[in-house]
Amino acid sequence: MQRRSILLVAITVFLSIILTGCFQGEQSLEKEEIDPPKDAEAVNDLDKATEEAKKAGDKTETATETVSRQLYLLDANGMVAAQTLELPLADSKEVAEQALEYLVKDGPVTPLLPTGFQAVLPAGTEVNGLNLQKDGTLVVDVSKEFKEYEAAQEQKIIQAMTFTLTQFENVKNVKLRINGEPQSVMPVNGTPIGDGYSRADGINLVNSDSVDLMASKPVTLYYPTESNGNQYFVPVTKYIDVEDQDLYGSIINTLLDGPGMDVNAKHVFNSEAQLTHNPTLNSGVLEVVFNQSVLEDSDEAVISDEVMETLVRTLTEDESVEAVQVKVEDIETLFNENGEPYTKPVTKQTFTPTEKL
Repeated sequence: MQRRSILLVAITVFLSIILTGCFQGEQSLEKEEIDPPKDAEAVNDLDKATEEAKKAGDKTETATETVSRQLYLLDANGMVAAQTLELPLADSKEVAEQALEYLVKDGPVTPLLPTGFQAVLPAGTEVNGLNLQKDGTLVVDVSKEFKEYEAAQEQKIIQAMTFTLTQFENVKNVKLRINGEPQSVMPVNGTPIGDGYSRADGINLVNSDSVDLMASKPVTLYYPTESNGNQYFVPVTKYIDVEDQDLYGSIINTLLDGPGMDVNAKHVFNSEAQLTHNPTLNSGVLEVVFNQSVLEDSDEAVISDEVMETLVRTLTEDESVEAVQVKVEDIETLFNENGEPYTKPVTKQTFTPTEKL
């Protein structure tokens, strides 16, 4: 009996010890769950740093926004032609200056140049300033490095500058200054520029012995071409005879004849294509009517995209022409190559978006 009492006491003591340990352990666990970790402040700092890094990333993303801009560069054949490149988004007051800076050799345009293309302005040329006058004249002031070019490149340089800057619709012509000094002629080969250079002065001029220059008119025609998989249009200024005072008809007939041997470009018109009526201009819309040979697919009334772009780019070079309405005899509605109908006249902006300075 005594032995049983002793055993009972021993068991009771043993159980008390175990229960006490469990209780203390539970309290310890609860304490660990309630007390904040020692590095809580560091974690908060990390969260704050992550948030700041995200904001910085957002700012970087905004800073690298781009905009499509046309730059007139030299292609592999030495022709001045436009390439649409993505440039960093600039302040509206700086877009023309930026466009010029991207024409400089070894400048920021270098990594963006399509294969076979090169910039035209001499390396090191800096743009000192631009001044747009009320009559649409843009006065361009450049540094003395501008003079460091070969005589053979002179006309290409002024043409590239002028056509690049006149993509802005309120710029009509360009005057040049070098370190503030007005230039009446180009500095190396003496090309006259005193009254300013405009698109009317031409680009990639093609001389023709068969045309009387005094009785003809210079017009700029656009021809599609391709180089290294890059499709683009080459502008060429030709002197053409204006037949029966029909300027637009004469321009279109010159296009129908093709670019000729002097221009490395495609002839996109079918050989039997021809106008059936003289073009008519009404409220800025030029209506031209062809026979069905102008179509790529007469059954589906499809006109080639290159034919349409060739016509619109060329005819809208005339300031009086805002849009072109192409029609085909006995065809009610024309379609492009994607099967989309031409329901209204086509503007230059369809292919070359413009903006104001």
